[in-house]
Amino acid sequence: MTTMTEGAVREFKMPDVGEGLTEAEILKWYVQPGDTVTDGQVVCEVETAKAAVELPIPYDGVVRELHFPEGTTVDVGTPIIAVEVTGGAAAPAPAPAEPQREEPEPQGRQPVLVGYGVAASATRRRPRKGAQPPAPPAQAPAPPAQAQPAAAAVQAELNGHGATAAPQRRPLAKPPVRKLAKDLGVDLATVTPTGPDGIVTREDVHAAAAPPKAPEPAVEAPVSPVTAAPAPVSYDTARETRIPVKGVRKATAAAMVGSAFTAPHVTEFVTVDVTRTMKLVEELRQDKEFAGLRVNPLLLIAKALLVAVRRNPDINASWDEAAQEIVVKHYVNLGIAAATPRGLIVPNIKDAHAKTLPELARALGELVTTAREGKTSPAAMQGGTLTITNVGVFGVDTGTPILNPGESAILAVGAIKPQPWVHKGKVKPRQVTTLALSFDHRLVDGELGSKVLADVAAILEQPKRLITWA
Repeated sequence: MTTMTEGAVREFKMPDVGEGLTEAEILKWYVQPGDTVTDGQVVCEVETAKAAVELPIPYDGVVRELHFPEGTTVDVGTPIIAVEVTGGAAAPAPAPAEPQREEPEPQGRQPVLVGYGVAASATRRRPRKGAQPPAPPAQAPAPPAQAQPAAAAVQAELNGHGATAAPQRRPLAKPPVRKLAKDLGVDLATVTPTGPDGIVTREDVHAAAAPPKAPEPAVEAPVSPVTAAPAPVSYDTARETRIPVKGVRKATAAAMVGSAFTAPHVTEFVTVDVTRTMKLVEELRQDKEFAGLRVNPLLLIAKALLVAVRRNPDINASWDEAAQEIVVKHYVNLGIAAATPRGLIVPNIKDAHAKTLPELARALGELVTTAREGKTSPAAMQGGTLTITNVGVFGVDTGTPILNPGESAILAVGAIKPQPWVHKGKVKPRQVTTLALSFDHRLVDGELGSKVLADVAAILEQPKRLITWA
């Protein structure tokens, strides 16, 4: 076996995924020490608070070490894999000849999670190997990535004394901490971070929000003989199981809390005879136009909602808190709530309003298959306008669904089952379901919400309205 010329060891760091996310969990390694990797090869799968995505390596070489085992949550900017760059010319070239992906400019190639861009203001870079030694203090050299908090403080001091202002880095903080700072009126840029790698913690925000305390005279507190340290938290390991909340499940929990306590929810219900719709589903399954496509009641319910939106376009809107404006959308990105082993996700069908029924069936089938395989991309879960959640598949009659953040309405579909129903003056067994529509009362008043729900019910009762109303 040929002995490889020893090259430079490159440390590949967890990329900056943007959108305020500062960590990701390593789900699976696709390489092991000793394996050869090439530029663009996927080396691991990680799960962020948005989704599970594959992570490519940005250079060629041989894997020397995996720094973390599967199942470990790693902060952004932390080295996760060491690669020895192959060949004698492996050492980094001088800065002018450096490949574009290593340049600090935003347009250069940067290692990112699939589906995310990189916020240039938040990207942290390690010092290049072979670079010039640090200049004297008077020349104010650029700080290395490990000294970001100190560098930020130096920049702030220079800016305050009229020196040339350097581009201000975006403070590193997790979404709950950012929300806490917003609620308390604290500017994260003014907070001194104490967390690892310069991350602002909840304690940092509380400390910044607390009023300065006046000095108090030292008073010797009386010693209480009965004072005892609090008992450590414990639980019965034989009869209890604790499951860490992280990744998609953690992000979903935070989003649902934010939605429930930000948007004033109203839910309305209607019970409808869908016997004719169920007959139409059976007929479409025999139609050659739908050969190989997934045809089920959800397809016609989705089409019914799209027609109802066309008749009542103001339902398809969002609330812009910063501008205090209602944004009416002239397109429908229809979300379909999907339960997966990693938690609830809501991918959406882009421009669903413009699709024919066969096209909508194909898009629904692809969405469900991708979600079950755990391959839903972050882009597929962004930009939704309305959502459908089918709780009927679990045998549930109905529910009061919580809005997907940023959307105006969500339709819950209950179980479809035979029930006694008055039909043409006689009580007969009919296929019946209950629909529930939750909507944001800032955007949608009771009249508009009722019209949309009534239209969906009317179409499912008489599906020929798909033609007459379209």
